[in-house]
Amino acid sequence: MPLFNQSIRRKIVGIALGLIVLMLVTSILSMVMSSQVGILLDELTNRYIPAYGDLARANIRSLERAVALRRMVMMKMQASSDEEAYAARLREFEEADRKIEEEAESARKLINAIIDDPRTPSDNAALARIDIRIDTAVTELRRDQSEDHAKLLKQIEAQQMAEARITLEHIDLLRDQFNQKIDAIRADMLKQVFVSTSQVISHQHQAIIVSGIVTVLAAVVGFAFALLVSSGITRPVRLLLAGTREVEAGRFDKPITVSTQDEIGELAAAFNRMIEQLRHNERIRETFGRYIDPKVVQGLIERPEVAIDGQRRVMTIMFCDMSGFTSMSEGMTPRGLVKVMNHYFTVMSAPVRNNRGVIDKYIGDAIMAYWGPPFIEGDEPALLAGLAAVEMADEVPALQKQLPDLLGIRAMPALCDLRIGIATGEVLTGSIGSELMMSFTVMGDAVNLASRLEAVNKVYGTRILIAQATADAIGPHLELREIDRLAVAGQSAPQAIFEVMGRAGALTEAQASLRKHYAEGLAAYRACRFAEARAAINAALEAVPGDGPSRTLLARIAQFEANPPEAGWDGAWRLEQK
Repeated sequence: MPLFNQSIRRKIVGIALGLIVLMLVTSILSMVMSSQVGILLDELTNRYIPAYGDLARANIRSLERAVALRRMVMMKMQASSDEEAYAARLREFEEADRKIEEEAESARKLINAIIDDPRTPSDNAALARIDIRIDTAVTELRRDQSEDHAKLLKQIEAQQMAEARITLEHIDLLRDQFNQKIDAIRADMLKQVFVSTSQVISHQHQAIIVSGIVTVLAAVVGFAFALLVSSGITRPVRLLLAGTREVEAGRFDKPITVSTQDEIGELAAAFNRMIEQLRHNERIRETFGRYIDPKVVQGLIERPEVAIDGQRRVMTIMFCDMSGFTSMSEGMTPRGLVKVMNHYFTVMSAPVRNNRGVIDKYIGDAIMAYWGPPFIEGDEPALLAGLAAVEMADEVPALQKQLPDLLGIRAMPALCDLRIGIATGEVLTGSIGSELMMSFTVMGDAVNLASRLEAVNKVYGTRILIAQATADAIGPHLELREIDRLAVAGQSAPQAIFEVMGRAGALTEAQASLRKHYAEGLAAYRACRFAEARAAINAALEAVPGDGPSRTLLARIAQFEANPPEAGWDGAWRLEQK
């Protein structure tokens, strides 16, 4: 084993050293060739092209000078010439004349710099000829036009416009000849630019070819070295890779066969022990997840300090209870009852989890769930809880049909239904319990209110009741109906409670009429106009016969008609009265 380990180590070091040497050779060659390309490119961009640009600008300055000259003539030809404007045009003319020489001199300096630079190959003879031609063209222009310019200025001053026009035409001829010479020089300069560009491209191609050859050589040598150690490393490494992919896919039932006694074999044995531990942890996690919501499990794993410290957060709480459970359970065997309840909880838990809720616990036939941070942020919790409640109510007809088949009977002894209460408010979240057993749960007035609202469904004959804060957070996203103002036990101030009638825009014409008439009746009832309230509630019952809240309010109206409320009555119903 030590010899084999040493052999592997030597081969790996040999591969590394060989690749390092080849890498250094490649880097040095690349640096040398890149440096040469950089010099050529620098000369092209900082000398050839600027020199060509200077020559082009010399042509432009010639045109600018001609324009300035014509403006001078035009100023003098006017009946009343402006001497100050004429002087400005004269300065423009002289400035353009000076810039022609500056551009030409700048081009000559750049060309001479190319000639003097021994690092780059260039056609120095051709560049020298271009330099001489530039100097000749500028000198001849200065010599030929100096006399004409002086003559033209004297003629303009003397108002000899006919003679000035002839002189101006001669000046234009000289300018055209100068421009033709500069154009010819630019054409030759452009050829030199093309030659320099081709040299840059050629050197780049050479650098690419050399780098490619050295890289291929490095690859061949590296592959040859790799073959030397493949027999002792490749197979166990592939097994480790396959095992890692199985673990990544969540499969922990395929251990790796240990076929060597070297470091790779030790790694494979350690990997098998890790798989066994992961398999054990996954079984614990799956079992734990059946008793605590997976979101809570994941949250406690990722942020255990939240469970330890506890926090106050605004959350939305839901309580869901199965109505008719007591009478239904009386005629069932324990096994049948467990079967029914498991199916019921499975069906009703799905909407909660599909809407990102956390199931806190199952209490008898009731479900307690909550929405809020850290699992959901923003204003979504109330809406998601409302949507989950609507989906749970939608499952009731199918559930009523499934239960007899589940038990193997023709009909259930009593129809099951839902009662759901939802409230939003500040609660305490954290691990609550004893030193022997803890539960991550929520506590607070919102929890108590949600539980009370679930029970209050019995009073009003409704399925889903929500508190004022929840209704405010839901807004127009669900169809709501205000049912009453309620003061539950432990609360002195009454608050409005609402029924969730369905998704936004899903109300039938009858339901819309029911909500309208009920609202009118509720307003009249609170104002102690009981006759008007009775008429509106009867209209609501005509729209939807058997509406629970309408019948409850009618009974209350009859009670108050017989025994009018005391002065100062706030129109709220206190739960202790029922």
